[in-house]
Amino acid sequence: MTTIDFSPLFRSMIGFDRLANALEMAYRSEPGGYPPYNVELLDENRYRITLAVAGFTESDLNIEVKDNLLTISGQRQTTESEGNFLYRGIANRAFERKFQLADYVKVVEARLANGLLHIDLVREVPEAMKPRRIEIKAGGAASPVIEHVPAEEQPKAA
Repeated sequence: MTTIDFSPLFRSMIGFDRLANALEMAYRSEPGGYPPYNVELLDENRYRITLAVAGFTESDLNIEVKDNLLTISGQRQTTESEGNFLYRGIANRAFERKFQLADYVKVVEARLANGLLHIDLVREVPEAMKPRRIEIKAGGAASPVIEHVPAEEQPKAA
């Protein structure tokens, strides 16, 4: 297995160590696997992850978000009366899928329909982090400077 060395990036890029760790984790993760899934971009700030979880019920599935890591796991309850199969093509095994979420991406809804688990996510950037336009004033006199007046010299209220 080939490893990727991100150390040259750290010479000129500050604060991108989390990105490098996320890329390394994605590189190491096993492609494909069970259960199959889709990741959709619904619009600029909305996403949907869809997992094919045939045979699982809501109580068999667990969705957890911790430290920007979305973990989806499934553990099907087996019953004694499942029968004697000649061929078993529908998987009945436990699984765990992990997705690294970017900053400000939140899970807003999860629903199970027709054997598909849909997880909707939205990126909500706080107002303080959004770009804002700074007005440039035309030439002219500089705005007056307000000087600090010591408390002893301030007029007393009657």
